[in-house]
Amino acid sequence: MAEIKQVLMPDIGDSKDVPVIEVMVKAGDAVKAEQSLLTLETDKATMDVPAPFDGVVKSVSVKVGDKISEGALILSMETSATETSAVVSPPTTPAPVKETANPAVATPVIAPVATPIAAPTSLPSSPTGKAHASPSIRHFARELGVDLTRVKGSGAKGRITKNDVQGFVKAALAQPQGGAGGGGLQISAMPLVDFSRFGVIETKPLSRIKKLSGANLHRNWVSIPHITQHDEADITEMEVFRKELGEEYSKQGIKITPLAFLLKAVVTAMQQHPDFNSSLDASGENLVLKKYFHIGVAVDTSDGLMVPVLRDVDQKGIVQLAKELGEISAKAREKKLPATAMQGGCFTISSLGGIGGTAFTPIINAPEVAILGVSKASIKPVFQEDKFVPRLMLPLSLSYDHRVIDGAEAVRFTSYLGKVLSDVRRLVL
Repeated sequence: MAEIKQVLMPDIGDSKDVPVIEVMVKAGDAVKAEQSLLTLETDKATMDVPAPFDGVVKSVSVKVGDKISEGALILSMETSATETSAVVSPPTTPAPVKETANPAVATPVIAPVATPIAAPTSLPSSPTGKAHASPSIRHFARELGVDLTRVKGSGAKGRITKNDVQGFVKAALAQPQGGAGGGGLQISAMPLVDFSRFGVIETKPLSRIKKLSGANLHRNWVSIPHITQHDEADITEMEVFRKELGEEYSKQGIKITPLAFLLKAVVTAMQQHPDFNSSLDASGENLVLKKYFHIGVAVDTSDGLMVPVLRDVDQKGIVQLAKELGEISAKAREKKLPATAMQGGCFTISSLGGIGGTAFTPIINAPEVAILGVSKASIKPVFQEDKFVPRLMLPLSLSYDHRVIDGAEAVRFTSYLGKVLSDVRRLVL
């Protein structure tokens, strides 16, 4: 027999008025047990509230931006009594909830419409990985851009404390400039300015993605000696071929974009110049050369840039890459990308071609050693065989880590890349 039950905000300790940063379901959605319903952000952690049982969402009582506390109605679900009986009967000892590398999980409270019944709740346990730390320490480490798997814990049973994180940062800053760390840069604090003295202002909080990525971008910019090489590629013939493919595969819903060709061409160039597919090790004295080719693609979303990674690009054709690129970009914009989809990249492509511009300086996505920026292609007169002819030229901006790659090698890379893009037959060699 179907029943309407309420899912209430669980007890998450001392936190009250917790902001809702994402609602993942709507009325009419069929959900499975453990499927995430919404995401909360406390001062200690970001956590998901999962569905306690299978069912159909009847109504959602919260929206993004709401601040909710324990006992607040999240949503109502229709389910059978047999499906929920096991969930609402509290065990003697609460079972621990497994915490992922980034978010925590809050066990929801389940209640029938008439009589609320509290389900057992539990705080997140340490993950089954190398780092053992509380949610507040994980939040603190994320703000500083610290990889907790590299921090040795001094607490009970090796648990990482705040002092451990601070000590790790101090040690990294004390490293010599030749190391892989950020070095001992002494940067003055930004001045505090009361902007309202000069006119009307509005304060808008940064999105969560921008907060997280901002720290990483700053670290990468100040710790990596960036050099940017600008070049152009003649993509006249490539564009003709791309349009032919686009017409052929449009009926299958596959959009063939220039980025699919760039992915393949970049890998071909990396195979010819292996240092571009490497990373410095922790000592900064050894180069780790990779034999796989996973390429990150910067995707513009409403909350900021995300960089999903396409794996084994060397083993895939243009059409398959175009299909995967469309799928992974859609997931990024819908905020449905798991953290694992943004890990393991060897090289990144940031394309602004759909917007405009002639050149820019992309920031390297550490621990990678290079990133390719792509601007808008335009028709230019090119001197060929004693005359000027119109050619479609694509601006390329290659930023590279000067500790690993020198200027001559960077020019050879962009020159080879331009050669491949100007004659796509080379992609099959």
